[in-house]
Amino acid sequence: MGRPKGGRNRKWTKEEKLRIVKRHLVDHVGQRTLVKEESISGGMLRHWISAYLDQGEEGLEPKTRRGNPFAALHTSKNLRELDRLRLENAKQKIEIERRLKKGYMVKGAGAEKEFITSFDPNTK
Repeated sequence: MGRPKGGRNRKWTKEEKLRIVKRHLVDHVGQRTLVKEESISGGMLRHWISAYLDQGEEGLEPKTRRGNPFAALHTSKNLRELDRLRLENAKQKIEIERRLKKGYMVKGAGAEKEFITSFDPNTK
């Protein structure tokens, strides 16, 4: 019993989480019963219960999404100098990691750019 294929994940509000957790803690409804009745996973319910016991109602607040902090900067036309430099630095770090993973270096610039492998093809 899950979401339909291509469907979106369910977003639970703080009030819904609190209602379900209190049904378990106050009304002594079993976790298996709640999982079936509310159509949630057991792990999610256990997480909510432990968050409520550790942090109170604040533990049930929706978490903010991390995401890519530079995503909005790619589309922005007018960047501050500091933001532009941070974006350029992040792009260079990603490029360096990619090159190290693939095992090649770049020699030259522009039209004379040349890719040189940094490993011997006869070794594993």
